Amino acid sequence: MALSWTQNLAVGVDLIDQQHKTWFEKADQLFEAGKQGKTNEYIVKMFDFLDEYTRTHFRDEEKYMLSINYPEYNVQKQLHTAFIAKLAELRKEYESSNTKISAIINSNQFILDWLVKHISMQDKKIGEFAKTLKA
Repeated sequence: MALSWTQNLAVGVDLIDQQHKTWFEKADQLFEAGKQGKTNEYIVKMFDFLDEYTRTHFRDEEKYMLSINYPEYNVQKQLHTAFIAKLAELRKEYESSNTKISAIINSNQFILDWLVKHISMQDKKIGEFAKTLKA
């Protein structure tokens, strides 16, 4: 399951787009590790990365939204908080699971869904709003 950032996921805000690209690269590395049977070794690193990078990305994205008075800031903030909580839940599931493969599959699916759906349905609105400020 290759996961690649494509131009149709561009938000139109350079910092956000660059951070999204990095997210996709890391997620793809996780999927590749799974194909090579190295997922158990890699998933802990992925959880560490996601925890740190996600907080940085959300902080930057939220700062940007506040700077442009983005009207759906509170919705985004709630979604970000829920994502961080879900990541912690998936990590706990992985660490306590006897069958790590189901935890890995759940993590992969969640990350894939989040990246594509959240960017397409939520983050792109930030770029659209920012364009109206430049017009």
